[in-house]
Amino acid sequence: MERRRKRRTTRKKVEELTEEEKKFQEYKEAAPAKVIELVARTGVRGEVMQVRCKVLAGRDAGKVLRRNVKGPVKIGDILMLKDTEIEAAPLSKRKGRRK
Repeated sequence: MERRRKRRTTRKKVEELTEEEKKFQEYKEAAPAKVIELVARTGVRGEVMQVRCKVLAGRDAGKVLRRNVKGPVKIGDILMLKDTEIEAAPLSKRKGRRK
């Protein structure tokens, strides 16, 4: 007969977490950022919106970033950013575009 080792986990069980810990468990490493400006639509079909947002907490608090956001977004929305170091490239006007 084979013996199987039991896995030991160091995480708390879901039942042991408080209500607030459960609510923000998946956002521990993310930093909140408030949308302050809608720059333009981008993407092949215009499905992505480029926005400027101000980081509210974390290591880069107060920093204004340009990010690409997929889905509906408006000024005043709060985005949860996993990475506050990378900024989206600014949109440039294409040359030789058909009118």
